[in-house]
Amino acid sequence: MPKQDETLKAITANRLRDGTVVFLGPDGRWVEALDEAALFDEAAAEPALAAAKAKAEREQFGVDIYAFDVAVGADGRLPVKMRERIRALGPTVRTDLGKQAAA
Repeated sequence: MPKQDETLKAITANRLRDGTVVFLGPDGRWVEALDEAALFDEAAAEPALAAAKAKAEREQFGVDIYAFDVAVGADGRLPVKMRERIRALGPTVRTDLGKQAAA
């Protein structure tokens, strides 16, 4: 777990066509890796989340869109809660599966 220096927000969704976990990236595009996701402070997260939900609904792109806390430290980014860690990386009991397997 990275040493926590700051907690920011990232926005996630499930891509509708295949169920893949995606993250809102810079310029409003969706990316598959948390390291590529845009990070927001508390004040900026709500408007970004509202815009992402509206865009995803309009484009029928994703579902289950929400913001979550990400600890940012010298060792990188790590979701604060286990649910988002599993969504971002893969199962905790099989590190050979999920996005963590490709890392």
